[in-house]
Amino acid sequence: MRHGKKFNHLSRTASHRSAMLSNMACSLIEHKRINTTVAKAKALRVYVEPILTKSKEDTTHNRRTVFSYLQSKEAVTELFRTVAPKIAGRPGGYTRIIKTGFRQGDAADMAMIELVDFNELYNPNAEEKKVTRRSRRTAPKAEAAVAEVKEAPKAEAKTEEPTAEAADSKEENAAE
Repeated sequence: MRHGKKFNHLSRTASHRSAMLSNMACSLIEHKRINTTVAKAKALRVYVEPILTKSKEDTTHNRRTVFSYLQSKEAVTELFRTVAPKIAGRPGGYTRIIKTGFRQGDAADMAMIELVDFNELYNPNAEEKKVTRRSRRTAPKAEAAVAEVKEAPKAEAKTEEPTAEAADSKEENAAE
């Protein structure tokens, strides 16, 4: 009987299951998203979220604990250098599972599992890029102003003598 055994065994032996989840966790950390079946994605979420929580505090003990699960120096380095600073403010829920349909060969239910903070489309806290709109066409207001100047009768231009205060301020601005 399987009373109290809550995790999905995925029709594998314990050693095969742990090796598979370790490899999938390394791939998820390195690539930020992977495609797999829904059952494996749900099992991976249970496996990887405590590892991500451990990575938020960079200590030797936590690095060794995470390495015992992942067995990959590159994945541990990536986790502590790039992933951990991004998830530092998040209290949990580091992964997202999006169902993508059915596999053609055996109609298995497929899903994409990804790290939440690395998706630019769904992340509302991401800094928005400044979009500057550039056009070669001159603005209509500028064209209207040019037309008014051409049509207006020529008025006598007054030339004013600069005052002493204006001359002093120009000298101060030049000195700065």
